[in-house]
Amino acid sequence: MLLRALRPTALLSLAAALTGALTLSGCQSFLNSRYSSSVLPDQGIVRVQGLAQSVVVRRNPLGMPLIETTTFHDALFALGYVHAGDRLSQMVGMRLMAEGRLAEMAGPGVLEMDRFMRAVNLKKSAEVLYKDASPRLKRFFEVYARGVNAYLFQYRDKLPMDIAESGYRPAYWKPEDSVLIFCLLNFGLAVNLQEEIAALVMAQKVGSDKLAWLLPTYSDEPLPFDEADKLKGLALGGQIAGLNAVSQATSQFAQAHMLGVAASNNWAIAPQRSRSGKSLMANDTHLPLSMPSAWNFVHIRAPKFQAAGVSIAGVPAVVAGFNGKLGWGMTMVMGDNQDLFLEKVKRENGRLYYLADGKWQAAQERQETFFIKGQRPIRETVYETRHGPLLNSVLGERKHMLQPLQLGSGYGLALKTAQFEADKTLDAFFDLSRAQSVEQAFEATRDVRAMALNIVFADAQHIGWQVTGRFPNRREGLGLVPSPGWEGRFDWDGFADPMLHPYDQDPPQGWLGTANHRTAPRGYGMQLSNSWYYPERYERLAQLAGSGKHDTKSMIAMQYDQTSPFVAKLQAMFEAPGMAEPLKKAIDALPELDRAKAREALSRLMAFDGNLAATSANAALYGAFLHESARAIFLDELGPETSPAWKALVETANSSYSAQADHLLGREDSPFWNDVRTPGTDDKPAILARSLAAAVTHLESRLGADRNAWQWGKLHTYNWRTETTQLAPYMSASQRATINSLQGYLDRGPFPAGGDHTTLNVSAYQWGQDFDTWLIPAMRIIVDFGRAEPLIGLNSSGQSGNPASKHYADGIDAWIKGQYMTFPFQSQNLEKAYGTKRLLLTPGK
Repeated sequence: MLLRALRPTALLSLAAALTGALTLSGCQSFLNSRYSSSVLPDQGIVRVQGLAQSVVVRRNPLGMPLIETTTFHDALFALGYVHAGDRLSQMVGMRLMAEGRLAEMAGPGVLEMDRFMRAVNLKKSAEVLYKDASPRLKRFFEVYARGVNAYLFQYRDKLPMDIAESGYRPAYWKPEDSVLIFCLLNFGLAVNLQEEIAALVMAQKVGSDKLAWLLPTYSDEPLPFDEADKLKGLALGGQIAGLNAVSQATSQFAQAHMLGVAASNNWAIAPQRSRSGKSLMANDTHLPLSMPSAWNFVHIRAPKFQAAGVSIAGVPAVVAGFNGKLGWGMTMVMGDNQDLFLEKVKRENGRLYYLADGKWQAAQERQETFFIKGQRPIRETVYETRHGPLLNSVLGERKHMLQPLQLGSGYGLALKTAQFEADKTLDAFFDLSRAQSVEQAFEATRDVRAMALNIVFADAQHIGWQVTGRFPNRREGLGLVPSPGWEGRFDWDGFADPMLHPYDQDPPQGWLGTANHRTAPRGYGMQLSNSWYYPERYERLAQLAGSGKHDTKSMIAMQYDQTSPFVAKLQAMFEAPGMAEPLKKAIDALPELDRAKAREALSRLMAFDGNLAATSANAALYGAFLHESARAIFLDELGPETSPAWKALVETANSSYSAQADHLLGREDSPFWNDVRTPGTDDKPAILARSLAAAVTHLESRLGADRNAWQWGKLHTYNWRTETTQLAPYMSASQRATINSLQGYLDRGPFPAGGDHTTLNVSAYQWGQDFDTWLIPAMRIIVDFGRAEPLIGLNSSGQSGNPASKHYADGIDAWIKGQYMTFPFQSQNLEKAYGTKRLLLTPGK
């Protein structure tokens, strides 16, 4: 959504009109009527210049389209037309974000995000990928772009509300824009970038000697003291100009789009474990809770191509789904394929120099011009070292936001990525969507190098899993914290041989799956990552997939499962021989009122079955305990709550395995088991006892003293918010006021939420900060080869990103209740799924 860019005059006129509407028939009906002409019709005849032959578009009850054509050219063209009709604002917003040009519409409030994106230079990444794509694929992108532009031309005077009121005229779509959107999504999977920035921020607060206790490391692996020692002896305090600005910009980008999202479950069931004797496959990708969803369902029927599933508006591809013979889906590998390097820098005679192997080298310079709504353009220099762009050469503290930054002596922060390597990734994704068997899927996915994914696929008789991507060979270190760039010993030495990428096919256990967990142990032969996500989702997946026979019903139950294995681990810790008695003594030592609360909390947690249902009182207590224990363990050293170090810890826990999880289940010798604000020395039982009591106090203050009124879903909720309302805090006061007046029209919620980040039905929130859900299964698909029509699916919001459309939010209720849509491939079943209404697109002159 781009309402944040509304002109002051448009703001006033819309606000005045809205005020009148509120007294008449309500905001929603008024605005729907005002912008109804911006919605694509679902029936009738429309002439569209650029089509070769007529195209039929039908929609299911949730507005998901079936595109039927007689040529693949027209299928791609119609896909571009329909994507633009459903999600133009989203497409334009992602393009501006990827280009670092949001300030052209939104003003100086998002300038720091633009600076960050210009430094990252996704435009160059897209140029490299597109240049290496085959002529065939370039033609596909060109035809798709013409379809987008046909919509832009036809609807140039009746655009969706946010674009219409902004006065912005979207530029015509170029084939390269689709690749740019792909690169934006790829960059959003860079989980380790925020971790390395967070490591620096936390090191400034607690020192490098304590840092290893806070870095993402599975509990059965040694703490990375050697990695933290890379920062030992460095004068970090105040010497990294712009570090806080870099941290804030990445957080802002993550809120507006996604960055470091530990996303998704997928699994496949082999014939011997299915009720029908044929394979099953399931996928649910976890992305930030947003309105609209990042995903867009589509079904294409053309003579030489048939596929249904999820797509990204702006990209001509079915990213995950089913093509009649093969089902495929993906999750994040959590691959660490970028590093930050600290560079020693100095300025002499107007030039910036950096130290490399004992010699001062002149930094490369790249000029960037920023056009800012309501301001004069500014021209700034991005500096690059041998490792990559210096993020803090454009991001940093300055007297005025529009003032160019002068990076002087101290440290630069260079970003090295694998995104500028040429490969055949774009072709490989298309080949995957056409693969007719597991063997053909393996052939296609081995060429996906630009994106680190766990791709799981299945045909009727076989299942497979392949890790894709490009992973650096580091000469030294793990890449968990920034490395000294003036030494060559931490540099990359090429990339791991793709033959080493983990894979599996038809395993004896009868199933395979991934959930962002550790898929390859340290010492495997290549380093995929050290930033694996919590293991509980995979553990629950293994428990359910390995039990009994499966069908569509059991697949749905797994996707909606809200039982967390972490609860049993926590209970085992509480009753462990070395903890049970010390914890009892610590509780007995509390003041009388707190003592009673701690005993109640411990008793209830030990009786908790681990099902984080929205209606569960014990789930609410469990969530409150996690919240209070996070603060009790770390806030004294990293706080206050507004401290960059505390925010860094919270964000790291969101993106990968949490220091808090390790501390709760172990780490008894950690220096953080002591509250520095209290006299004497504490220990783990004392901190846990206080947290137990505080959990009850927290619930009493939030939900009241009546235990029967406690429910997890009253604390923990879903709120579907548009990009407009998410970025409102960065806008001017007048813009914020109008956005607030439209919030009820744009946003949806709150709805009670169950689960958390450790449940298969993910509903992640920020431990220690709040209970607001920020990460959900943004889509769900299931392919059951034992059914006549194998594919069913669900989106997490509506098909349309246009609030005036009846399909803007109608998917939310279906998503909450598990009311899947069927995508039939047999002609006789199409009418039942898609109805009889037809929009006929015919060639225009």
